[in-house]
Amino acid sequence: MIEGILLGLATVTTLENLAMVVLGCAAGTIIGMLPGLGPISAIALMIPITYGFDPAAGMILLAGVYYGAIFGGSTSSILINAPGVAGTVASAFDGYPMASGGQPGKALATAAYASFAGGTIAALILIVAAPYLAEVSLGFQSVDYFALMVLGLALVTAFASRGQHLKALMMTCLGLMLATVGTDLTAGVERFTFGRMDLVDGISFLLLAMATFALSEAILMTIRRTAPPPANMLAGQLKLSMPELRAVIPPISRSSVLGFFVGVLPGAGATIASFLAYGVERNLKPADEKPDFGKGNIKGLAAPETANNAACTGSFVPLLTLGIPGSGTTAVLLGALIAYGIQPGPRLYVDQPEIFWSVIVSMYFGNIVLLVLNLPLIPWIARLLTVPRE
Repeated sequence: MIEGILLGLATVTTLENLAMVVLGCAAGTIIGMLPGLGPISAIALMIPITYGFDPAAGMILLAGVYYGAIFGGSTSSILINAPGVAGTVASAFDGYPMASGGQPGKALATAAYASFAGGTIAALILIVAAPYLAEVSLGFQSVDYFALMVLGLALVTAFASRGQHLKALMMTCLGLMLATVGTDLTAGVERFTFGRMDLVDGISFLLLAMATFALSEAILMTIRRTAPPPANMLAGQLKLSMPELRAVIPPISRSSVLGFFVGVLPGAGATIASFLAYGVERNLKPADEKPDFGKGNIKGLAAPETANNAACTGSFVPLLTLGIPGSGTTAVLLGALIAYGIQPGPRLYVDQPEIFWSVIVSMYFGNIVLLVLNLPLIPWIARLLTVPRE
């Protein structure tokens, strides 16, 4: 393992590959900020650029785009309640109320710190545990995945306030009904498509998230006609106080581990990880603190932001060690690897260790680059709130 880490460091620290890390993180962050686009679109746009690079440089660039898009997706969730990426939907629950309450800088800074911590901790776990976690991932069968999905659906009630649990369960059932639209993955037959080609692939989760959050927010803006906050409210506010720092350290620690292990499971991904982390933190709080969640609680923002970035790192375990994509994004990355003539799987870190270890080591450098790129820009990004609502 030590030899592999040193090989990865030697590969990543070349001038070309460090430039790939910076380029990937910057491109991913910008694309992630745009509502409706996400890491899949970002990587698909960048793949043609990588054809002229060697495989290690190309994969470092695409990996940077992936976690850069997740990192940047929280910006639109927090500032305008329009999740840029499906994995940042849970970040809007408390991030948007914080921004609306005059703390957009602090909300964006909290998201940046939590994302950095989650990505870094997950990268360290990945370095140590990748080969062993591949065996655990292989052990998950259909029954285990079913239990995980039931747990995720049951946790919807964790977001419901007192007396609203029945409504939450009704919305869960409505979501399951909407999920039946499209092509049956088992039988290959169309269900409830009514002959429309645009329903053959089902209803996009990101489309639903945009309709639920962004569209409703746009309508409310026109109804309320609230004045934008003055620009001086958006300056500074990047430092967390000691009580706030002490408050977010436990959620970040828990959500890093939870997000990573959820990301390891093929098909789970950053969205499930962020919702699970939010539900866990809300349920761990005393009854008198639970009503604060959804109203700008800093723990409710730190937990999902940590988990979704940790899950991105974890999703590379089944991709690199088993050749199984852990999410839609890693499926696109799998296609990029195959285009290079590389077959990911148990032999990858034996036959081509420079690719395996360079991608893993680049994640740590990428998290540093994301923090350095984003923190100085937060006061300027927060000025988006001063744009007239109309």
